[in-house]
Amino acid sequence: MDIAQQKYQSIEQELQSVANKQKAIAMANYMRNQFEFLGVQTPTRKQIMRDFYKIERKQGIDWTFIDACYQSPYREMHYVALDYLKALEKFLRYEDIPHLRLLAEQNTWWDTIDQLDLLIGNIGLNDERVNDLMLEWSQDSNFWIRRIAIDHQLTRKEQTNTELLEQIIINNFGSKEFFINKAIGWSLRDYSKTNPNWVRQFIEQYHEQLSTLSIREASKYL
Repeated sequence: MDIAQQKYQSIEQELQSVANKQKAIAMANYMRNQFEFLGVQTPTRKQIMRDFYKIERKQGIDWTFIDACYQSPYREMHYVALDYLKALEKFLRYEDIPHLRLLAEQNTWWDTIDQLDLLIGNIGLNDERVNDLMLEWSQDSNFWIRRIAIDHQLTRKEQTNTELLEQIIINNFGSKEFFINKAIGWSLRDYSKTNPNWVRQFIEQYHEQLSTLSIREASKYL
């Protein structure tokens, strides 16, 4: 058994030791029963993992461990992989994005996609190649990949590239997909906290092309 598999098994055993069947049922129901849960809630999971991440930060990213977590039937192990990437985010580079995309295409739902978009977005703060890649992703056949492109600039505030944001949203006009139109609204709503005038003008300019859902979400703080 290799080191990555040993780490994986040790962590799963720790989570298994605090599993709660009733919570597992509730958590699975919340996610429309698409995934199996142990019933370990986020604060407990992060407390268990805290020391592990401290050690791993000294060693760099172990992609074999991440892949092992993502192959688990338990949703909490997918969260462990993403928490691990967040903890070791300083090691992530543009060259890692294809691997992050592979994660986005596995065990896919909004809860994991909405962590991957920020990881990729933060890479983009230091590497402008991400801009062109997100434009490409904004027209992908997989709507979850498009969602990452739409929301990858969340929380950037003054560092938001508005030209990029505008074009990515335009590329998704006419979508009937709930998760796309919600993402458009969220991206605009988040930026409205920094530049409400830009968002207000954007909504006015593209009012006919934006979905009702997108406009409602985008206008929350206006």
